[in-house]
Amino acid sequence: MPTKMLHIPTEDGQADAFSAFPDNGERHPGVLMYADGFGVRPVLREMARELAKHGYYVLVPNLFYRHGPAPVIELPKHIGEEVRPAVFAQLMPLIEAHTAERVLRDADAYLRFLTTQPEVGAGPVAVTGYCIGGLLAMRTAAAHPGQVAALAAFHSPVGADGPDSLAKLTAQVHLGHAEGDLTPEALGELNQALDAAGVGYTSEIYPGTVHGFTMADTDAFNAAALQRHWDRLLPLLDRTLANF
Repeated sequence: MPTKMLHIPTEDGQADAFSAFPDNGERHPGVLMYADGFGVRPVLREMARELAKHGYYVLVPNLFYRHGPAPVIELPKHIGEEVRPAVFAQLMPLIEAHTAERVLRDADAYLRFLTTQPEVGAGPVAVTGYCIGGLLAMRTAAAHPGQVAALAAFHSPVGADGPDSLAKLTAQVHLGHAEGDLTPEALGELNQALDAAGVGYTSEIYPGTVHGFTMADTDAFNAAALQRHWDRLLPLLDRTLANF
């Protein structure tokens, strides 16, 4: 599985990024993958490689490139509950500095770069994200309705921008929520907002999960839920991107 370390030109500098894609010399649909708050690290690179095996060019940018290359802070191999508070104490200023304006500026740059890679075919792309990255994926899809055909977000605060933010979506959507993040009542309200927006979607709570369930380097990891994530994500991409 070929991989590359890349630098994406943005209005604010060069964003380092990781990419993975099939080794067959052909062009493939593009997927922009947003990391969780811990950023680009071995587990994200492995997830990108796994997705690329299914016929996609996957681009994973360093969200916090303004503060340095990934990893922006030193991370343990396993981010357990005992170190999580100290890690987040370092990360929260970076997350708070990543304003909605910056998110949209970066999204423009990431999509422009992704779609001009020689291994990426013409046609729409998908965006996917984890934790805070799911919210960034939502904002990206809403800002580029003609370009983003699929949106997937996992254990993510996707409703943080309010129901009006969903009205611009034209992508097909899957939202996989942690049981610990969302009550059934809150899920109902979110799904009603998606219905009102006329979005084609699936939105469900993954049983027995807590926030961060896809990430194998954290205590939140749930292997069954990660597989459920692949079982939802891959058919979504196949439906929306397979013909391009």
